[in-house]
Amino acid sequence: MIQSMFHLPLPVLEKILRPVIVYLFLISFLRLFGKRELAQLNPFDLVVLLSLSNTVQNAMIGDDNSVSGGIIGAFSLLTINWLLTRILFRMPKLNKAFEGSPSILIRHGVVDWAEAKREALTELELRAVLHRQGYNDFDEVEKCVLEPNGNFYIEGIKSMSDDAQRADLRLEMRESIAALTREVKELRAELAAR
Repeated sequence: MIQSMFHLPLPVLEKILRPVIVYLFLISFLRLFGKRELAQLNPFDLVVLLSLSNTVQNAMIGDDNSVSGGIIGAFSLLTINWLLTRILFRMPKLNKAFEGSPSILIRHGVVDWAEAKREALTELELRAVLHRQGYNDFDEVEKCVLEPNGNFYIEGIKSMSDDAQRADLRLEMRESIAALTREVKELRAELAAR
């Protein structure tokens, strides 16, 4: 039993190359098919990502169900990911070309429907993204960006800065105090006249 758990029916080099090749193709395909797959906006996107792992499993491991084969495959995946991450970190231009650019979907409360269409985002999906962030409508959003990694960055429209709000509050308080002071003086004058 122990021998069958660790016996490799495939050569070690093949066990290393299979996950590396599948990894590189998956990265390329996800980049090709866009940010939407990574954003998981609806159940269909989630099912695609979950099914991908099952679909490529046999391509990665072949006819090998051994523990040794699994360890070699996992090590290969982690190694290629580590290497690719380091290479892209050291080569920012290559990283930018490989990663892609962000998509600005809303600017100053106005939706760029052409950009949303390029990303295959419906109005309902875009509204759902805003609602998750606490916004009710497009006009409350200064900027909404779909990042290359599938995350949404949303910045709300600010009505006034804190300093401007404090200045308005101080002015209101001064006016209220001045009005109360006038009323007190008038009441004192009436009392004195009686």
